[in-house]
Amino acid sequence: LLSCRLYCEEAKDPKRRSCQTVLAEALDIVVRSFAPILPHLAEEVFQYIPYKKDSEGVFRTGWINASSAWKKPGIEEAIEGACAMRDSFLGSISGKNALEYEVIIVIEPGLLFELMEALQAEETSSVSQLNEIMMASQTTLLSELPKETPSDANIIKGTFLINLEGGDICEQSSYKIIARPIAKAKCPRCRRYTAESSSTPCPRCLQVLAAGKGST
Repeated sequence: LLSCRLYCEEAKDPKRRSCQTVLAEALDIVVRSFAPILPHLAEEVFQYIPYKKDSEGVFRTGWINASSAWKKPGIEEAIEGACAMRDSFLGSISGKNALEYEVIIVIEPGLLFELMEALQAEETSSVSQLNEIMMASQTTLLSELPKETPSDANIIKGTFLINLEGGDICEQSSYKIIARPIAKAKCPRCRRYTAESSSTPCPRCLQVLAAGKGST
């Protein structure tokens, strides 16, 4: 997830910038957390953070002060649900490269489906947050099994308990996952199987490369 956003997206792309913001916030919190027991190390790390504009030091800039903007309702549950489905997927292809597969996630309409839609607005995507978490080359989110699903298809079934607002909202949701080898070629830039030819970058990478040339 991190490597894809940091190294494959355009420099000013919101996905890449948001990833950098999360890493910066995490570093700030970790350094302030261990400062009382490892003061010299914390101070040295703080002084070498390139985006810090002040030089007062870690002990003169206050304790941890995380913004309330990070506490967005439903996000934690959405990520946990996606991770549970990812584990089911990876378990079904044990020892194989997840990028060589496309994943179809089937969830009946309900709270879990809505949470997954927050991670992937499109029906099928190779660049959504949901697909990044699944670690596949492409993810499709559906409310029912595709009509063309073979009778012998390997369908992985699972459940996930959603717990929102301190337990006031609870819902046990079931899901189905179909993992099948993807038919596309490996992109020479991002290494995902989303290209039409192994010698040509995928559409996403072609767009990023074109934007880079236009800005130089």
